[in-house]
Amino acid sequence: MSGSASPSVFHITIEPSGREFNVAADETILATGIAQGINLPYGCKDGACGSCKCKKISGSVTHGVHQSKALSDAEEAQGFVLTCCASPMSDVVLESRQVTLEGAFAIKKMPTRVTSLEKVSNDVIVLKLQMPANEVFAYHPGQYIEFLLQGGVRRSYSMASAPHLIGQGLELHIRHMPGGKFTDHVFATMKERDILRIEGPYGSFYLREDSAKPMVLLASGTGFAPIKAMLEHMQFKGITRAATLYWGGRRPADLYMDDWVKARLAELPNLRYVPVISDALPEDNWHGRTGFVHRAVLQDLPDLSGYQVYACGAPIVVDSARTDYLKAGLPEDEFYADSFTSEADKSAPSAS
Repeated sequence: MSGSASPSVFHITIEPSGREFNVAADETILATGIAQGINLPYGCKDGACGSCKCKKISGSVTHGVHQSKALSDAEEAQGFVLTCCASPMSDVVLESRQVTLEGAFAIKKMPTRVTSLEKVSNDVIVLKLQMPANEVFAYHPGQYIEFLLQGGVRRSYSMASAPHLIGQGLELHIRHMPGGKFTDHVFATMKERDILRIEGPYGSFYLREDSAKPMVLLASGTGFAPIKAMLEHMQFKGITRAATLYWGGRRPADLYMDDWVKARLAELPNLRYVPVISDALPEDNWHGRTGFVHRAVLQDLPDLSGYQVYACGAPIVVDSARTDYLKAGLPEDEFYADSFTSEADKSAPSAS
């Protein structure tokens, strides 16, 4: 009896960094790259957000199931590749300017213990986890972890505390998604001292410290979590780049750490803060900016050609910001994003 043939293995080259690795024909480019320490840009890893999209210079790939908003037929015809669901059919050369040249941290699995759960709004809990004393867990501010749940289910959440604060516990901001397998548990039955298994760090959304450009930090809802980690890191490292935080919510209560941000303004003299509310009610007594948060940026900064943008939160906010900011002159490789795709987003109608 003869065994089945092994899948073909192809060579992947990333330009302009020159990073190289091999990928089997039955594996995806992104997963294999991550496993080999090649930190390509990505977000959801499920073909829903488009963060891993890059240009194919040569070679051929086949795509698994993905959403058309992440990669349209027209984009695929133009040679764009969604690395999270693309498998090689030949040697491939890709262009990806956000690939990490160095400094990627090892991805680890470890148990953690719940130390506190603080409800900071009707639908947001600040969860703090104690890390194992015998493990070093290093990450870039802005990255995320995955909770490993029963049945192979995973849920992703950004670290909301800077790496130097790891000794005080890992902070996460959990928004309740009614009916959600994980968030229903967090809001209803989770308690202090519970043990949770995590894996990480993941993600290419993190502060680039080699740039002096002024920054726009754009957050919607709990998209503030990784931005908070960035601000703590900037303060700790003495980073003095000009930064403006635009934080949007439907109602003022959605800006659940508004007082925390305002306290940072005295400590980070180059930080500006613009809270934006889209659906305030009369009883909110809101007198600040109104409308869509990504548009508030353009009202203040119609020319973004000299800026770097970090956008995090709901997919519609991130996608709209990317489209509109590039039209306002933002260089494509200066837009860094983490789109908070829910399970509903991932199971939306897809293209193959």
